[in-house]
Formats: sequence, structure tokens, C-alpha cells
Amino acid sequence: MSSHPNNEPILGYEPRSDEKEALLRELNRQMEEVIEIPCIINGEKIYTNNTVTQVIPHNHSHVLANVHLAGKNEIEKACQSAINAQNDWIELGMDRRAAIFEKCAELLAGKWRMKINAATMLNQSKTAFQAEIDAACELIDFWNFNAFYAREFHDQYQPLVSPEGNINTTEIRPLEGFILAVTPFNFTSIAANLPSAPAMVGCTALWKPSRNSYHSNYLLMELMMEAGLPPGVINFIPGSGSEITETCLSNPDFAGLHFTGSTAVFQGIWQRIAESLPNLRSYPRIVGETGGKDFVVAHPDCDQRGLLVALLRGAFEYQGQKCSAASRAYVPKTVWEGMGNDLVSEIEKIKMGDATDFSNFMTAVIDERAFSKIKGYINRASENSDCKIITGGKCDNETGWFIEPTIILTENPNSETMVEEIFGPVLTIYVYEDNDFEEVLDLCDKASPYALTGSIFSSNEENIQKAYNKLRFTAGNFYINDKPTGAVVAQQPFGGARASGTNDKAGGPLNLLRWISPRSVKRNNLKIHDWEYPFMGEN
Repeated sequence: MSSHPNNEPILGYEPRSDEKEALLRELNRQMEEVIEIPCIINGEKIYTNNTVTQVIPHNHSHVLANVHLAGKNEIEKACQSAINAQNDWIELGMDRRAAIFEKCAELLAGKWRMKINAATMLNQSKTAFQAEIDAACELIDFWNFNAFYAREFHDQYQPLVSPEGNINTTEIRPLEGFILAVTPFNFTSIAANLPSAPAMVGCTALWKPSRNSYHSNYLLMELMMEAGLPPGVINFIPGSGSEITETCLSNPDFAGLHFTGSTAVFQGIWQRIAESLPNLRSYPRIVGETGGKDFVVAHPDCDQRGLLVALLRGAFEYQGQKCSAASRAYVPKTVWEGMGNDLVSEIEKIKMGDATDFSNFMTAVIDERAFSKIKGYINRASENSDCKIITGGKCDNETGWFIEPTIILTENPNSETMVEEIFGPVLTIYVYEDNDFEEVLDLCDKASPYALTGSIFSSNEENIQKAYNKLRFTAGNFYINDKPTGAVVAQQPFGGARASGTNDKAGGPLNLLRWISPRSVKRNNLKIHDWEYPFMGEN
């Protein structure tokens, strides 16, 4: 086995650093232009003139781009383009396909880094650090490690036995047909990985980007084309999710879905795929990550300062708009008495505002719809006698969609904000009696339908193991004395089960294997000319 890549180093953007100055220059440049974003079908830019605008969430009067949406005709052309491109893409071979995405990683680590980071800061309202770990480092890692995994498959999955006279081999084939990649707004890296991971092993794809990240996603499509991605391998199709899905599922060559988004949308698409089966050439592969209600459980013997930092960062980095964000916490009474006031004091120090002001820890939520949804949860909690808002709670959408980091203290462990996914800067805390640790573990396991991420804080190994065992199926990514966010490619492959998805672990080899349909090949070198068997002889 060849040596594996290393994770991309994270730039710090400290004051007066070269990278900070370069990023600020790029931010200013992008703020001064409004770009036209086309569909990209078979490598060609298609301007439909059916446009929507892309705005900056923390300054929603500022337009970044005009986006040309695909209609049914463009979607059908994209499907056919992907179908037509697959044979040549397969013939290119695993090594040369992987080399193209390694070139993508090289470009992103170099001359494209500031361009993609700046676009992510403006398009999705991320701080410089949040953009760096997402749009640059994680995507560089996806491309480099996926290329490494893909190259290893040929040797790893060969048959162990070939009897004398036979040679048994396995061809690592892709799925036959195209993949529909439906991607989220919150991670630029995930958006590019969903179409490119299947492409790495020989599939072709339609990329349906989120309506809230067209700008940064389009730039990544341009980067991949510069790196040598052949026409038709990935087709970039901004447009209506329902229309794109309907058109793709009506095509017999639809081979799979790679999805990150809401549970309800994923379940709806899965149902439509099932209804389409009689008209499809193959049984499609369905891979999805669909959100969470991520938890932190603290034991009375925990490191209180460590817990405080984990709650603050886990709940409020990127405005809580991470599938893995800490959204509910179970804290013992003595621990809360020891650190609750300090937690509130630290949260009230958080600065919130424009992403281009590097002193801000938080910026705006993604759009008006998200703003209204999160505000609704806060308002209902303020009217609930079981709940008390102990910090934050204010919302202001005049300039941008800003919501203060908010903590809700609840006496009811099954209150609305304790069990439903909010996807915003809202943390609900249930304070329990110190002796009820094991009961709280059961409560945590059963309170929510999701099972994405979670963490246990304790200084005692026996208590850690109790949580480890009792919460076995409650989180696909489990953290011990750490916040439940920040999975790193090749270190903590990411995904959850239950209502959180199919747990196919992006950032590891298991995800890539979902896009492979192996062919077993037996080569017979014996000359078999007699059809009779020995048992048929006379006694």
C-alpha cells in the first residue's frame, strides 16, 4: 500500500499575516463585481435568462451574482451529457481520473484558495476560519484522500483464491449511469465532494447546488474544469429541486443519489425513487446525510471549563448551521452551578456582524426562511413555562439575517427545542440531578429521532464507557471530552444513522465503495473437452 496523503494545514489569518492580506484583497475584489452564473452542460456555459440573484446573508441588499436557472430542457440535456460521457471517463482509467482531482486539490491549495474562501465568506456568511477549514482544507482533503482510496481498491478487493488453471480477478467498475448530487449550502467542501466522489471511481454526475450557495459552488465547478475535468463528467445545474429530481428519475440511466439536506426532502426523494424502479435500468444507490439533533452529556466529574468551551464553540460556530452543531445538552446540577454563569458571560462576549470583519466570531444565518424558522423556535420557547431564555434571543433582519447566540434552559427534557432540529445558534440545556447520570443517558438516546453526532464529558473512564455503550446507536460520530463538531477527513469519517442518514462515511473509503459495482472475472486456462464427470464412471 502506498503512503497516504497528509491533511491540509490550516492557515491562521493572524493580524498582518500574508494570508490575511491576500484574503482581504480578494474579498474586496469580489464585493466590487456581480457575476453571471450559467448552467454548465457538457462543458458549455448555458445562459437561460431565467435568473435569480445571489445575495450576501450578512448584507442582503448586496448582490453577488445573477444565476441562470435550468429548465426541463437543460436538465434533460445534462442527463444525456452525463450518459454520453461515461464510457470515455471509464476508459481514462482510475489513475488518470484520480490525478485530475489531485490537480483540483493542488489548485485549491494554491492560486484558487483565497478566491474560494472569499466566495464562501460572502456567499454563506462564514468567518475566515470557518471558510478556511471548510472550503479550502476539507475539500483539499476530500480530493486527495479519495484519490488515494480509489487507487487502492484494485489491490484491496481482489479474490484471495485462484485454483490451478484459473485466474480470478475483480474489475472495480462504476455504477452504470449517472448520479444526482443534491448538495447543501452550509459546507462548500461537501457541495463539491458529492458529485466528485462518485466521479472519482468512474460515474458521471448532475450537480444540483443549493440555492444559497450558487456563487461559491460555481467557482469550484470552474476550478475542476481548469484542472482538466472532461466535458459531461459533472454537469452543474442550478434550478428547482423538484423539477431536477423528476427529470432525473424519469431517465432509465439514473443510477444513484448522493444527498445532503433535510430528512423530509431525503425521504421524499427516496419514495419517488422507489416508485420509479420499474422504469430504471438498475437499482439505484441512495446515500444521504440528513441532519441531527446533536448532544453533549456531562457527568458531575467533568472538566467544567472544557465543557464550557465545547458548548460555546459547538453550538455557535457558523451560527449553529452545522449538521453536527451542539443543539441540546444534559448538564448535572452541581456542574451547572459551577459553570453556568461563566458560560453566559463568555457567550455575551461574542461579537457578531459582517464576515469581512475578522473580529467577529459569528455572522448571519443563511436566508430569510431560516431566520424566520429559528426566530419562531425562540419565540415559542419564550412563551413556554418550562423554558427560560438565559442569554440571547434577539433577532434583527434589517441589514442581514442576524440572530444572537441563544441559550434556553428547560425543565422539560422533551420540550420542542430539546428534540427538534433548529439549524441555528440556539442551545437548549436540561439540568439534571447528579445521581441521574444513567437515566439521562437513556433519555438522550430516546429523545430525538436523529443519530449524527454527540459527546460525553467525564474525567472517569468507567463513566465514559457507560456513555459509550448506552449511546452506541445515538451518534455516528461520537466524541469524548470534545465538542461534537469538526470531523476531519480520514481521521473521523462522517455520517449518522436513524433519521440522520445512511451513515456511508464521507471522508473515508466506505463512501466511495457505494459508487462501485464490481465485476468478478474468471479466466479458465484449462482445455476442458469432456462433459462427463468422474462420478459417472462404471463401478
